[in-house]
Amino acid sequence: MNEYLVISALGKDHPGIVDRLSKEIFNTGCNIVDSRMTVLGGEFAIILLVSGKSNDISQLEKTLPDLQENLALTITIKRTGTRIPQANLVSFSVRAISIDQPGIVYQLANFFSGRSINIENLNTTCYAAAHTGTPMFSIDMIINIPADIRISSLRDDLIAFCDDLNIDVVMEPEKD
Repeated sequence: MNEYLVISALGKDHPGIVDRLSKEIFNTGCNIVDSRMTVLGGEFAIILLVSGKSNDISQLEKTLPDLQENLALTITIKRTGTRIPQANLVSFSVRAISIDQPGIVYQLANFFSGRSINIENLNTTCYAAAHTGTPMFSIDMIINIPADIRISSLRDDLIAFCDDLNIDVVMEPEKD
């Protein structure tokens, strides 16, 4: 039976980080099940879900402090289990774009949490608008909506909420 380990690492970006991390995981007999990697400013950030037999996960845990030192990363780990899917949830994607302004993530997160809607995944980016160079902000998220919430009412409420904040928003069923 497999066990699971979440590994997060953060450090100055340089070539070879993914190579070395994935090599250690492979060499201990473990497998990367899910991952997110990005460069934020000058820092490389990664989060991995790794699976393996108990002794392989333990071996991986023992190798990570040396890897942390060799790669100049801050590595944290946490054992976890498999995610148990919740019944009666419907996944939707939400994409919102606006002129960059403080609090957009908070305001949208607060809108959804106030309705007991979980944010499954969230990605944001800032960029300069074509032609004008205006600072823009984009947010993409996957939300899980309880089946007892009327989707059309939620969509209308979200659009009205975002209109008040001058945010363009689209909410669509998540495509698997």
